[in-house]
Amino acid sequence: MKDFFDALQTQRWDDHRYYHHSRINQTLHLVSAISFVIAYVMLWFDPVISALIAWLVSMTSRQAGHFFFEPKGYDHVNQATHEYKEDIKVGYNLRRKVVLMALWALVPVLVWIDPSVLGLFEPHHDNVGYIRHVGTLWLGLGIGGLLFRTVHLFFLQDIQTGLVWATKILTDPFHDIKLYHKAPFYLLKGQLIDPGVGQHR
Repeated sequence: MKDFFDALQTQRWDDHRYYHHSRINQTLHLVSAISFVIAYVMLWFDPVISALIAWLVSMTSRQAGHFFFEPKGYDHVNQATHEYKEDIKVGYNLRRKVVLMALWALVPVLVWIDPSVLGLFEPHHDNVGYIRHVGTLWLGLGIGGLLFRTVHLFFLQDIQTGLVWATKILTDPFHDIKLYHKAPFYLLKGQLIDPGVGQHR
């Protein structure tokens, strides 16, 4: 178990130091983390609503931070190029995220074109039915995306790496709240880049 938790700490540390320099990105991750915790609670009461919160609020804010605000140039703190960081990324790097988010965006189009989604659903008759069908597919996409990359890592690296990554993803909301809860205050002070990122493990 010690090896597992050491690997989890390493994955979390690498994710933070390589991909969370921007205070805007950190703040958006805080928003994402809080809404993910709400989605986790809603999962017990209404999984479809949980999926809608997770994708419409949590994932959009989280990925917007990475795509639009995180620096893409040479990382002087870690002495690494953006291309190098993309190549060694354990989970979803930006290229993989583009594919995932494209699938997310195509789901509402699919339900609009084929309300039964190849016989999976009873065709919806109102907007509420449409939204719930979209949310159900988004829930499946989220679970599928997690399982796909976890199993993929089993073959690319090893079983522990995949299980550690899955654990990291599922617990990231709680860890991000702890890590980035002060980011909005620094941002309000005009600090756009975290000067301490990568210095303290």
